[in-house]
Amino acid sequence: MDLTQGTDISIQLKTEVKQGGEKKDFFFDLTGQIVKIGDTLYIRYKEELEDGQETPVTIKVEPDGKIQLIRSGELRMRLKFGYRERLETTYRTPYGLFEITTFTHNLRFSLKDQPVSGSIVIDYDLYSQSERVGEYHLELEFTA
Repeated sequence: MDLTQGTDISIQLKTEVKQGGEKKDFFFDLTGQIVKIGDTLYIRYKEELEDGQETPVTIKVEPDGKIQLIRSGELRMRLKFGYRERLETTYRTPYGLFEITTFTHNLRFSLKDQPVSGSIVIDYDLYSQSERVGEYHLELEFTA
């Protein structure tokens, strides 16, 4: 499996969000690409927002098992996940820069070749200034 040139993939993305006593589920069927640069794996796709705009998203799987979710566009965000770790990051909006923190309860990544496929599962809490904003469950499955 040579992922250094980039391989097109189909992605099924499911996100559960619990905030303020409400639970919302989001499902996306997307196309994207997986590429390996050095020992780091990148999954790239575009997420369509409610207003029809597309936001480029990159999921970076690092050799040490940590994962980053990077959103570009008007709202720039880089969420960092490490199993049972509290990690700080920033969230850039048109109104300024916000500091946010993730605490990851569950973090799983699997990758298979023949055909290229895999999954990422992340359960985390999101904090803004030490106050918990919500609980999140992210499930991403991909196949070439």
